[in-house]
Amino acid sequence: MIYNGVELNEVRKIRDLKDMLNSSAAIYGEKAAFLVKKQGNGSYIPVSYNQFKNDTDAFGTALIDLGLKDKSIAIIGENRYEWCVSYLSVVNGTGLVVPIDKELPSNEIFSLLERAEVSAIIYSDRKKETVEKALEALGRPIIVINMDAKEDTEKYLSMSVLMEKGRKLLQEGDKRFVEAEIDPEKVLILLYTSATTSKSKAVMLTHKNICSNLEAMCQMTYIGPEDIFLSVLPIHHAYECTCGFLCPIYRGCTIAICEGLRHITKNLQESKATMMLAVPLILETMYKRVWDTARKNGMDKKLKTALKISKLLLTFKIDKRRKLFSKIHDNFGGHIRLFISGAAAIDPVVSKGFRDFGFNILQGYGLTECSPIVTLNRPTQFNDSSAGVPLPNLDVKIDNPDSDGIGEIIVKGDSVMKGYYKDEEANRLAFTEDGYFKTGDYAYKNDKNFIFITGRKKNVIVTKNGKNIFPEEIETLLGRKEYIKESMVYAKEAGDDLIVAASIYPNYEKMQDENIDISDEAVDKLISEYIREVNRELATYKFIKDYHIRKEDFVKTTTGKIKRYMEKTK
Repeated sequence: MIYNGVELNEVRKIRDLKDMLNSSAAIYGEKAAFLVKKQGNGSYIPVSYNQFKNDTDAFGTALIDLGLKDKSIAIIGENRYEWCVSYLSVVNGTGLVVPIDKELPSNEIFSLLERAEVSAIIYSDRKKETVEKALEALGRPIIVINMDAKEDTEKYLSMSVLMEKGRKLLQEGDKRFVEAEIDPEKVLILLYTSATTSKSKAVMLTHKNICSNLEAMCQMTYIGPEDIFLSVLPIHHAYECTCGFLCPIYRGCTIAICEGLRHITKNLQESKATMMLAVPLILETMYKRVWDTARKNGMDKKLKTALKISKLLLTFKIDKRRKLFSKIHDNFGGHIRLFISGAAAIDPVVSKGFRDFGFNILQGYGLTECSPIVTLNRPTQFNDSSAGVPLPNLDVKIDNPDSDGIGEIIVKGDSVMKGYYKDEEANRLAFTEDGYFKTGDYAYKNDKNFIFITGRKKNVIVTKNGKNIFPEEIETLLGRKEYIKESMVYAKEAGDDLIVAASIYPNYEKMQDENIDISDEAVDKLISEYIREVNRELATYKFIKDYHIRKEDFVKTTTGKIKRYMEKTK
């Protein structure tokens, strides 16, 4: 099938996530589904598709035996094999899964547990203290399961003991879990948004939502059994959960669990990963490190020469990038074929830079409410300044565009959520009268169907003469300056009108490392020059007319987004 001028990949149809896991286990059997490390580091150990299915069936059977059928069950922990087993053990026949951000403090975890009316929580030992405080505040008994415990205690049950019990029940003929019917339209997943402006919302998703998203994204970008994913981003988040966990299992890939951000390069090398999902900051840091290392070793001129030679060869359709830049590829494990960037816009210079080195890099756009992918660039059809083209099974429109073609992105299709949990007012505001989900993101679409995000609707600055200013556009320009770590652009009252102001956090650490003066006067002079440079790239009405230099980091969500509403009230 041709979509947007390019052939779509053929993919297998899946009815629900249980069908996905069962069919993947039948097809891929003893192939490694996961590469895991035992505590205390060591080498990666493979876990087969058969083992993953058997563990999921056993744990799911044990959960039902605990009386948790049709109950809400929370999971909190780092990226790990047991988290993945827990997730599918809940949604594939037990009840409703509630993944929770492991970085939240105990008072916020308590609030989410209370709102979701959970009957059980499965947690990692690393979060033991935080979870115990949240449970004390909860004030009612729930079933508590520890992923790491070797035996049961008065406070919690052991996941491994429960799994063994489930295996025995299966041997005795207990089929309550394995034969449980899945209703693809029933809400079985509750995901909390990261909330940059107010209290997080609980998004209700179904098997149909997730499965339709999996099928469509794989139609757009080839992912196959030969691929090894390095799982880096927080797995409770829709982006990593759908794209970095469920998608690889659907396509017969292997998932290598990353030990942490500091270990990305090492784990890429050890796992021989071919793909990695990332946020722009990770990829931009990796790209910058390539050039910093080259300069440090006096190799930057040779690297620039190699790039010129490579580009010349490419004009004759001769691709020698992997050979010319083999050391860079080897540093990233030697097998990477695709980086996928999401959650925010990546600097096009970085995308092009990686591609010049011979790495394929694609950018997408999505929201938790859409399971999450809405648009995606493709290996043979991309625009580094764009979020990509809509998935083939989604109806994506630009609502009420202005004279520049900019309007709100609205979406309809099988990936779109059922709604927000117990929040009628939010649901009323979230959808148009004809059923489109209002994303809250402003964008425009070009004649090739590519979507270009301009900013969040809730952040837009509207001047007294009706001009719209998107803070994200200006923040992107500021962020490209070498010694600006982060910035937040906002509206400031000035007489009868609004002006653009910026709160700027310089990269003091980098400046110190490079022996640059960090006195207040020197930093102010540097930032002032940066603002003049940025203003030269902007229309007059968008000029930054006031700025504040901050000494401390911004208050952020656990996904690294600035909490604008908290910063504005300071």
